[in-house]
Amino acid sequence: MEERIVGIMGAMHEEIHAIVALLEQKTSHVYGMRTYYTGTLGGINVVVVFSRWGKVAAATTVSSLILKFKITELFFIGVAGGISPSLKIGDIVIATQLLQHDMDARPLMPRYEVPLLEKTYFEGAPGLIAGMERAVGAMIATLDTTPVIWKGTIASGDKFFAHLADKESFQKDLSDVLCVEMEGAAVAQVCYEYAIPFVVVRIISDEANDQSHTDFQAFIEHVSSRYAAGIFEQLFL
Repeated sequence: MEERIVGIMGAMHEEIHAIVALLEQKTSHVYGMRTYYTGTLGGINVVVVFSRWGKVAAATTVSSLILKFKITELFFIGVAGGISPSLKIGDIVIATQLLQHDMDARPLMPRYEVPLLEKTYFEGAPGLIAGMERAVGAMIATLDTTPVIWKGTIASGDKFFAHLADKESFQKDLSDVLCVEMEGAAVAQVCYEYAIPFVVVRIISDEANDQSHTDFQAFIEHVSSRYAAGIFEQLFL
């Protein structure tokens, strides 16, 4: 029977530090300009790493988790900008599917479709999604606030949305997208190609508009690391 090894990626240093603090039997490994932390959570072998920012960087990181550290499943947590007007800062989105909003190989193939794979959307593993939803709900129960859990489409691209005009243009093309970030869909593609089940969860740090930079910095400093630690405590401890 294959040994279970869980990969945990975080999109911010603050989130990673909070999760690494939970590890038992912790060891660090420097590989490809990244520090991977191995250890256990609730007796389960895990590898924790900062994804770095952008699609290429995150794809490189998850490839190393798969090929060098032999993970059997992946959890990816981070922050995102809200696209749907229903989302509020602090809400939590669990991806049922992800796409790359800056993928465009027209006229060779439809917009957003990944060349050679004939896929636009990459779906998370239903079992991991269900487990994540339970863990997020349990974490929220410990808070004084009541963020909302959403499930749906997350879009990724090498762009930080900091202007309302960009957000409004995006909404016209991809009205079903709940939030945007810079790594998840690339990680999802790599997991798909290696048949690694995955789940991506994002905490809404800003509303992808002209206030994004200010909201983002404040949220990272005060909220996201606490949420990240709480979610993984509920998942494994």
